[in-house]
Amino acid sequence: MIERNRFMDVLSHAVLIVGVLVVAFPVYLTFVASTHTTQEVVQVPMPLWPGEHFLENYKAALFGDSAEHMSNLLVGRMMWVSLVSALCIAIGKIAISLLSAFAIVYFRFPFRMAFFWAVFLTLMLPVEVRIGPTYKVVSDLGMLNTYAGLSVPLIASATATFLFRQFFMTLPDELVEAARMDGAGPMRFFKDVLLPLSTTSMAALFVIQFIYGWNQYLWPLLVTTQESMYPVVVGIKSMIPSGGDAQTEWNLVMATAMLAMIPPALVVMLMQKWFVKGLVETEK
Repeated sequence: MIERNRFMDVLSHAVLIVGVLVVAFPVYLTFVASTHTTQEVVQVPMPLWPGEHFLENYKAALFGDSAEHMSNLLVGRMMWVSLVSALCIAIGKIAISLLSAFAIVYFRFPFRMAFFWAVFLTLMLPVEVRIGPTYKVVSDLGMLNTYAGLSVPLIASATATFLFRQFFMTLPDELVEAARMDGAGPMRFFKDVLLPLSTTSMAALFVIQFIYGWNQYLWPLLVTTQESMYPVVVGIKSMIPSGGDAQTEWNLVMATAMLAMIPPALVVMLMQKWFVKGLVETEK
């Protein structure tokens, strides 16, 4: 029997409330700044309550119809580029990792484990080490300023391959024998047995990899030179002048930042049940 301690209950709730406030307050300030004019945002102190320019600022950010808008960047276009690249990265990582783990676990070929560890060792190479050669390959293939250039170099995932391999190894050998007795080939076994059993793991990885793809900054910054192919994270940086006398329209920057938070937040909320289940479930 567990005894309830009122002091510990109050303390735990207080810690949780403080944690929520620490995380949520910057988001709240971003929202408040997105509802004011630029002059109101830069004044000291900045207003802490929402202003009256909510619709005006978000319309200007989405459609670029502000007379003072300093860039031709449209948030709608940037978010579409981010969405396509994030979906390609997430789905591509899951597909390639599933097939790689399937081959490593269920096929017997020379140097099987050597290939697996070669893939796994890529985790020890930082992105900065690989980014130069990868950029050269993408440039030579004419993939700059394309969706393929934004997503294809990022779809390989040693982590997902390792996770699917570990999961496949927990499945009983009787499944393979039963499928073989029913006359199922390797791909039939993969499609009808392994994929349905892997749905929760796939959902959890999709959430992680979608957010990973959506938040990419360094790689898109290198392979995109046209504003029409900027993802939203790069677009936010491009809206802030690096020098000169140009004034930063912080209200539009903050409105763009708020819009950029919506798709990842929706993915997490809509797939929260599957995400948690895929991470903590032990009995498949």
